[in-house]
Amino acid sequence: MSETLTDEEIADRLPDGWSRDGDEIARTFEFDSYLEGVGFVAGAGGLAEEAFHHPSMTVEWREVEVRLTTHDAGGITDKDIDLAARFNELGG
Repeated sequence: MSETLTDEEIADRLPDGWSRDGDEIARTFEFDSYLEGVGFVAGAGGLAEEAFHHPSMTVEWREVEVRLTTHDAGGITDKDIDLAARFNELGG
């Protein structure tokens, strides 16, 4: 099981565009169309499956909200930070 990060570690390592919301980190990605957002979710789903780490993703018109937490650790871990960075590479 992964160890949760301290508040300072989270603040220092949080990727661009992400914010902390309690025991989760979150970001809303914006796209030019609904289908671009759906494409992002498909790609993000593949990255998440590779990492065996499964975020909450909500698809709206031209936006996708992503939330990450490590449930079995009870908070934010390296797995969340690493996957958030990979999502940034995918979604800009």
